[in-house]
Amino acid sequence: MLMTLIQKEMMHHILSVRFIALLLMCLLLVPLTLHINYRNYLQNQINYQESVKLSGAEAEEKPPDAPDPDLEVSQLFLEPTPLSVFAKGLEESLPSYLGMTRNGVKQGSTSVSDAPLSSALGNLDFLFIVSTVFSLLALLFTFDAVAGEREAGTLRITLANALSRDLFLWSKLIGGYIVFVVPFLVSFLLGLLLLVSQGFPLGESDILLRVLSLTLVSLLYIGVFFAIGTVISTFLDNSKTALIVAFTVWVLAVLITPRVGFLTAKLIAPTRAVQSVYMEKTVIRNNLNEEKDAIVVKKIIETLGTSINFNKDQAKIAEIRKPIDAEYRQKFQEQVEKVDREYQREKKRQESVGENLSRITPTSSLTYLVMNLAKTGKIKRNTYFQTGTRYYNQLEEEYFSEIADDQFAAIMRFTSSQPSEPKKIASPPDMAETSLSETLRHSVTDLLLLCFLAVVLTTLAFLKFFRSDI
Repeated sequence: MLMTLIQKEMMHHILSVRFIALLLMCLLLVPLTLHINYRNYLQNQINYQESVKLSGAEAEEKPPDAPDPDLEVSQLFLEPTPLSVFAKGLEESLPSYLGMTRNGVKQGSTSVSDAPLSSALGNLDFLFIVSTVFSLLALLFTFDAVAGEREAGTLRITLANALSRDLFLWSKLIGGYIVFVVPFLVSFLLGLLLLVSQGFPLGESDILLRVLSLTLVSLLYIGVFFAIGTVISTFLDNSKTALIVAFTVWVLAVLITPRVGFLTAKLIAPTRAVQSVYMEKTVIRNNLNEEKDAIVVKKIIETLGTSINFNKDQAKIAEIRKPIDAEYRQKFQEQVEKVDREYQREKKRQESVGENLSRITPTSSLTYLVMNLAKTGKIKRNTYFQTGTRYYNQLEEEYFSEIADDQFAAIMRFTSSQPSEPKKIASPPDMAETSLSETLRHSVTDLLLLCFLAVVLTTLAFLKFFRSDI
């Protein structure tokens, strides 16, 4: 009985105009979007390689020697990931490189800054298609599942036979879902074949497993919106009203609420701009340098007098300056670390509030989960900045700590008959790769929320349908 009802429901959808619209959307959008984004990834990869090569050539040609505090002595570049073809995520909004200066880590320009007009229109990728287009189509497939039958009078006739209500509703859900996901999976498979033909490394185990995870998560998300549409259909008697309500729910869930969450977070937990934090570090260095200069001058005059021969007294001056340099370097590190801690605490609190508020809707959970699976989300961003901090600490220990910029150090550099050879800068470290299991562990909240919504909404639809007066 159930299989017969499912087949009937499938034929009903296949012969409808909405199925043709779904088929066209799948065949046109999915393969074309994957193709365009992969070409964009290849260009980004070329730009990344050229930037790394140019930076290395400049360092070999003119290595930095006692640079000013704002000079970038080295850069850590962000390498694009092949999985960005599915979700661009934060990759385009992250700085293209992190510059290492004595005042701290300076962020380079972002990809978005190169094309502000196009970025204002949003990204067209697989994540956008699933979260926005397919969620709307899922509601269009289900808004009249019960309301349409009730309005046409066929629901009373159907249930007058020896047919239980649960079989009827299951046939609606399963039949519509099968008709919906088959074109989606076929178009996605065509898109993957197109990517492989262009050189996409789908055969790598990590990438293959992540693509499969993306597929399963997308199917779960579509199932959530099927459940939402069914709930709306069971609560309303008129299909036109159900359509209006379904569209309103889609606008709120997909377009408005995820953005309102972060707008609210900015009001609840404001934070400073990263440029102001960097300028604060610069002010700290300048103030400490002035204080240190005064102490160094006083100490040298007390020890050597006013008649100083910088060539003969170089060793004595260096001996006097060494403990003072170490003391003020420690003061600078302590004050800078305090500024960084405060900024990171503010930033983390604001982001946490925004994330939690936006998770009211399944679209936000899908977005966070897919971005992490595609290596363009919060995990990749945190790893990138942590690598930059680790690289800066390495340079601070090996290079920056040996540079003094008080007036006596400057005079000694210019008067020295044998200028010191510039010290070689350590190469940037490689970014750590996050395994799929670690990614899922970080994203378990969003995964459980999607599962919870699917189960609860489906249960709600059945409970309401069982208690409805047919």
